[in-house]
Parts: sequence; structure tokens; C-alpha cells
Amino acid sequence: MSIWGKIVGGAAGLAMGGPIGMLIGAVGGHFVDKYYREREGEEPDPERAKRSIGFTIAVIVLGAKMAKADGQVTPDEVRAFKDVFQVPPDEMKNVSRIFNQARKDARGFEPYARQVAGMFKGAPEVLEELLWCLAHIARADDRIHPDELDYLRRVADIFGFDEATFERVTQLQASGDAADPYRILGVAREAEPEEIKRAHRRLVVEHHPDKLIAKGMPEEFIKVANEKVAAINAAYETIRRERGF
Repeated sequence: MSIWGKIVGGAAGLAMGGPIGMLIGAVGGHFVDKYYREREGEEPDPERAKRSIGFTIAVIVLGAKMAKADGQVTPDEVRAFKDVFQVPPDEMKNVSRIFNQARKDARGFEPYARQVAGMFKGAPEVLEELLWCLAHIARADDRIHPDELDYLRRVADIFGFDEATFERVTQLQASGDAADPYRILGVAREAEPEEIKRAHRRLVVEHHPDKLIAKGMPEEFIKVANEKVAAINAAYETIRRERGF
């Protein structure tokens, strides 16, 4: 069963409190864990199920709140949203219900961001992936609106990211000459080759899709996870060619 089938369904399953749980209750859904398995043939892992569902709902809700931040949802953002989620056509209605409910919710984005930050307290790389998804949506129309940038900074603050991490994630969303490979790797321009190599290896290991999935990121997000690793590798190759090592 895909993550989408677990989010909104009629069967009773594991409960999740906080604003995320309340939002799901508002659209008439229940968490379904009975059929959740880490991998084919393995035993169910309720905690990982909770984290996967929490990650998915957080991207939907925070994406909806971000759309509200700049006052409009453009066709490009809708396409980026679908690109991030890889939502099957038969589940789009359920995702839209959650998105619309989140936009109407009078509460700000902060309670949702805090809840998911607590769920992934020991896995900052998964929270970074979530921020990467939001930045991907924000930049869908080839620019990030100032209100969206402010929103992303506030989410990053709640996630506990410093300015360097925020810069690295937003630089990953740039393209062409706008993408600074040194910022993407989080190293200074005067860094020695060995330091650059270590930074590259560390980021590739930390953000490998299999590792992220093991820590609770749903498999449905593997496409954007692969794109992120590709961007990290491209930044390293750019520096390597420029510096000749």
C-alpha cells in the first residue's frame, strides 16, 4: 500500500496527535498502519509509519501555508507540487482535500513545523529534504517571492538550521550561473581539495535516498531525493574541474 492510501482511509490505525493529527481528523481520515511494512516481507514498524506519514502531511501542509504566504498558487507551482509528490491520479483528490483544509486553517504554519521537527529531531537530513521540497515548489516559476523566502527562513529556524545550511538548501534550488557550487557543498572558496572531497562524500552519504527512507522519508519522494544528490555531485564536479584535482 502506498503512502497515499494510508493517509486518508476508513480503517482505524495508529493515532497521531498534535496539529497534524487534528488536520487529518478534520478531513475525516485515519492513519492506517496495519499493512505498513518497511520493505517487502519485513515486519511492520509503527514508528517509521508515523514518521513517513508525518513527513508527507508536513510537506502538503507547509506547501499550502507557503502558497498562502504570497497570496496565490501559480500553475507552475501546482506542477512542481505534483512533481515533488508523485501523486497517483486516484489519490489526488485526497491530497487536495488536505491541501485546501490546511489553507483554510486559521492556525499559522509554526505548530506544524514544530511537530514535524520534533518527529525528526535525530534526523536533520530528513528535515533538510523537507525544506528542499518546499524550496523546489517555491522556485517553480523561476523565482522565489520575498514572502516565500521569508517563510522558508522561518521554517528553517524552527527546524534548527543555521544560515549556512539554509543557504546551501536554497542554492541547491538555483540553476545555471546562479548556483554557487561552494555554497552547495558548504565549503569556503579557499578550501583545500581534501576538505572539498570530504564535504562532498559526507553530503552524498547523508542524503542518499536509501538512508533517508530508512529514517522515515516515504519512498514516494525518492525522485526529488535523487535530484538533490545529483545537484550535490554536479557542484563537486564543477569545483573539481575548475580547481584541477
